[in-house]
Amino acid sequence: MDQSTLPSFSDYIIYVDESGDHSLASINPEYPVFVLSFCIFRKDIYAESMTPAVRRLKFATFGHDMVVLHEIDIRKKKGAFAKLGKEAREAFLNALTNIVDTTDFKLVAVVIDKNKLKSRYSSPAHPYHQAMEFGLERIYRFLKEQVQDDRLTYLVCEARGAKEDAELELEFRRIRDGGNYFNKPLPFALIIADKKTNSEGMQLADLTARPIGLSILRPDQENRALAILERKFYRDGAGNKIGMGLKVFP
Repeated sequence: MDQSTLPSFSDYIIYVDESGDHSLASINPEYPVFVLSFCIFRKDIYAESMTPAVRRLKFATFGHDMVVLHEIDIRKKKGAFAKLGKEAREAFLNALTNIVDTTDFKLVAVVIDKNKLKSRYSSPAHPYHQAMEFGLERIYRFLKEQVQDDRLTYLVCEARGAKEDAELELEFRRIRDGGNYFNKPLPFALIIADKKTNSEGMQLADLTARPIGLSILRPDQENRALAILERKFYRDGAGNKIGMGLKVFP
């Protein structure tokens, strides 16, 4: 194969997960938002620092590294987390918080207010697809700042079902191929990974999404996770995250 035809890969990998559902037909009054969280890692930091740290924590806590860190399981003490006593649980949560705190990554999150979206538009966009478009546009700006915008960057999203995955791939290609703010092709490729994939990046993205949604719904409520995530948001030169690392729509 001609080496010149091989893609030049960027130094970054992006893991994506959601909080809430995308339905506009039935909106949960307790959580009427859809959140899509994009965690942007430098590949060297991800491989050499973050991934080993999470695996070491799993070995220390469970004796193996097959436990998948799902925010809802941790919060509701399900599965492997049901077996942890109070002290072990606290030690695990503190260690996990420290990993998130000390790992260098950038965060882009899109929060869709489904009630406002439904009331403001006669034909509202699909919340997941709208969030993906906003997210890709902001990630492209970040990659441009890092002089990585001419290289291929992969996004890894969690599988949600055959129909949803097919629709997402179609929408992703539309955005990537020019249906975006810049009206130009963007250097992205999509991987849809099975929910059972034991990917540290996907697990971290899962842990970030709900705290961000809660910070918009109930800004005065204590939110320990957000205090750490606040330092991760992608920001502009003046330090503003709104519109950059955090997009709330509409």
